[in-house]
Amino acid sequence: MPLQATIMLLAGLGIPVLAALNAALGRHMGSPAVAAVILFAVALAVTVATALVTGPRAVVHVASAPRYLLLAGALVAFYVLSITYIAPSFGVGNAVFFVLLGQLVSAAVIDHYGLFGAQVSPLSLTRAGGVAAMAFGVWLTQQA
Repeated sequence: MPLQATIMLLAGLGIPVLAALNAALGRHMGSPAVAAVILFAVALAVTVATALVTGPRAVVHVASAPRYLLLAGALVAFYVLSITYIAPSFGVGNAVFFVLLGQLVSAAVIDHYGLFGAQVSPLSLTRAGGVAAMAFGVWLTQQA
């Protein structure tokens, strides 16, 4: 398996763990929003350390970046806040199921149109069938 695939598999494995840990922290603290703040503080520290090691000079380019690209930060906040609030009552599995379903649809649209500079990968009948099979498989895991 290529290194990129391994890293992304590990990232995918981490999403439900992140959801469960932060939901538990939110319950423990009595505030999902404060739990999200703590998560972002830790994430910021790790990310700053990584940026310092891998290329701190790149920060000068942020001023010239199209403003819509900064929406990614808001989307991360929305994900973390929503999973932290919803997972305790809806279940981590159910919450992640809908996250995965949204990811499948969104990824197919982004790839099909090459949005945000992504490599164009047209949504062929075969690819649509694969997305549908993956969605069915994710749904199947939530049965029983």
